[in-house]
Amino acid sequence: MNALMPAAALSLLSPNGFPDDVPDGVRDRVPGNVPDDVIDDVIGDVPDDVPDDVINGLCAERKHLPCRLLYDDLGAALFDQICGVEEYYPTRAELALLGDHLPHLAATVGARARILEPGSGTGHKTRLLLSAMQAPACYVPIDVSATQLADNAESLRREFPDLEVLPVCGDYLAPLRLPTPARSFDATLVFFPGSTIGNFHPDEACTFLARLADLAEPGGWLLLGADANTDEDSLLRAYDDEAGVTAAFNLNVLSHLNRSHAATFDPAAFLHRAVWNAAHSRVEMHLVSRRRQVVQVAGRAIGFERGEAIVTEHCYKHSAPALTAMLHRAGWSVKETYPDAQRRMTLWLARTTTR
Repeated sequence: MNALMPAAALSLLSPNGFPDDVPDGVRDRVPGNVPDDVIDDVIGDVPDDVPDDVINGLCAERKHLPCRLLYDDLGAALFDQICGVEEYYPTRAELALLGDHLPHLAATVGARARILEPGSGTGHKTRLLLSAMQAPACYVPIDVSATQLADNAESLRREFPDLEVLPVCGDYLAPLRLPTPARSFDATLVFFPGSTIGNFHPDEACTFLARLADLAEPGGWLLLGADANTDEDSLLRAYDDEAGVTAAFNLNVLSHLNRSHAATFDPAAFLHRAVWNAAHSRVEMHLVSRRRQVVQVAGRAIGFERGEAIVTEHCYKHSAPALTAMLHRAGWSVKETYPDAQRRMTLWLARTTTR
C-alpha cells in the first residue's frame, strides 16, 4: 500500500502554497479576489468559510475537515487536472457511459426539463447532457467556486444560446434559493455525476438524496454516477497518482485555510496519504504532520504530533444493492442502471416516489 509521496506532492507547490502548473489566471482568482463583474449574475451568496465545523473538526480526537474546503477556485482547477491523469479511471469510465447511453436517457426524461446540477465544476459532462436533451427549459448549476461557476455559465450561454442558464453560488448542502426560470418546465432532472455521492457518510448520503428528491418534485428524475470499485491497488493509484496532482489538491486545503481562516499552516510540513478502509468500503484522504507543531487557525492554537493525520475526505464505494436501498429510502425508484464493463462505474437513472 502506498503511504507518502512527499517529492511528487511538494514539487507541485510553490513556496506560497500555490501549485505551479494550474491554468492561467487561477492564482489571481482565489476566494476574496474574485472580480465583481465576474459574479454579478450568480444567484446566491458565497458561503462563509469560517463555520464551527472547521475548528471543531481540528479539535476532535481524530482531526478532520469538511471536504468542501477542497473546492476553492484553486482546488477546483486542480481537481479538473486530476480527472485527466492516467490513474484516475472514474472520469474516463463515466464519460464513456454517458456517450453510450445519453441519447436513450434523454429520450426517457423527455423534453422541456429543468436541469439541476449540484457541484457543476467545469461542466464537461454537462455539455454532453445538454447536447442530448430535448429542448431543456433551463439549466441551474450549483457550485461553491464563484469564478468557475460564472465562467462556465458564460461559456454555456455562448454554446447554447437558446438555453436559460441560472447559476447558484453556494454550498449545495445548505438551504439554497433556486431561481425561477422564465419558461415553464415539464419535469426536473437532477444531474449528479462523478461519484460525488461517495463523499457522504451513508446516512448523510441518504439525507442528501432525499433533499434532491424534494428539489426534483413529484415525477422528477435523478441521473447519478457512482463508483463501486473495491480493488485496493487501483483505488490507491487513483487517489495518489504518480505525478502528485492529487497530493497538491489535498495540500491546497491548508493553503485555503491560510487564505481564508487566518491560519498558519506550512504545507511542506504535511504529507498526502491515501488509505483504503475495507471495513467501511471507503478511500480516506489524509494530511499527515511531518513533525510536532502548533498551527493557528482563526485565532485558535491547534497542536499536532508527528505522524498525526487530518482526514480531509472519505470516498465511499457502495455496492449496487446498498445504493439501491439508499435511493429507495430517500424517495427514489431506480428505473435503469448502466455499469461499465468492469462493473466499477455505473450510471443510475431514478425517479421520485411518494415517501
